[in-house]
Amino acid sequence: MTTRTDIAFQHDTLLSKVPAVTATFWLAKILATTVGETGGDALSMTFNLGYAVATLIFLAFFAVTLTLQVRADRYRAPVYWCVVIATTTVGTTLSDFLDRTVGLGYVASSAALLLAVLAILFAWRRVCGRIEYAHIARPKDEVFYWVAILVSNTLGTALGDFAADSAGLGFEGGALVFAGLLAIVAVTWRWSKRVPMSVLFWSAYVITRPLGATLGDTLTKAHAQGGLALDRVSASLTILAAMAIVLVLQRLGAGSAPQAASSAAD
Repeated sequence: MTTRTDIAFQHDTLLSKVPAVTATFWLAKILATTVGETGGDALSMTFNLGYAVATLIFLAFFAVTLTLQVRADRYRAPVYWCVVIATTTVGTTLSDFLDRTVGLGYVASSAALLLAVLAILFAWRRVCGRIEYAHIARPKDEVFYWVAILVSNTLGTALGDFAADSAGLGFEGGALVFAGLLAIVAVTWRWSKRVPMSVLFWSAYVITRPLGATLGDTLTKAHAQGGLALDRVSASLTILAAMAIVLVLQRLGAGSAPQAASSAAD
């Protein structure tokens, strides 16, 4: 018979399949969300495929990368971050499809997606007994982890568009607002012991998405819309290159969870 002690031991000894939450993690996450915005817009707008077709293509990419991630026995940076990028591109085109094609609007879609994120986290807590973020090894945790990420990245796109367009902040103004909110979470993470770390992590995860979305729009939208009018494809490739450099630095700094766990075991 399996006891609580046995479960705890298995949880501690299984290799985590996610990276350590460090400064380079958040930098890579912001870059991933930014390229999700520019890449999603490139496929749906630059190549004129439309939101629905682009969403189906990115969902296929998500399915392939997620399959590789689930089959991995530990954290593999290229696979993990490809799944993250897949969720951000799906989030971009799916949110645009719901807001503009279906006609839900930014407020309604943001509210619905926020409720969906909260429902996922609530179900995760009920089923697994806790909400994880730093050590993802069990299949149930991994399913909830990636579903939460996919929905939160879709929510973040809607929030970014709402701030820039509906609230009238513009892309740069929206980016500053979300950067400020992220800074508040970071300070709370560093100094407060009262707020659960899982709550702060998922709050930051949601906030980085609209931050990346507004940054991406700042780079690629037309001058008349307040952007820099950079080519979406070129901007996406440049951001991907910057992200690769960050991940190399993370690797050199031994910033992955498996490496940290191995050091602790020694």
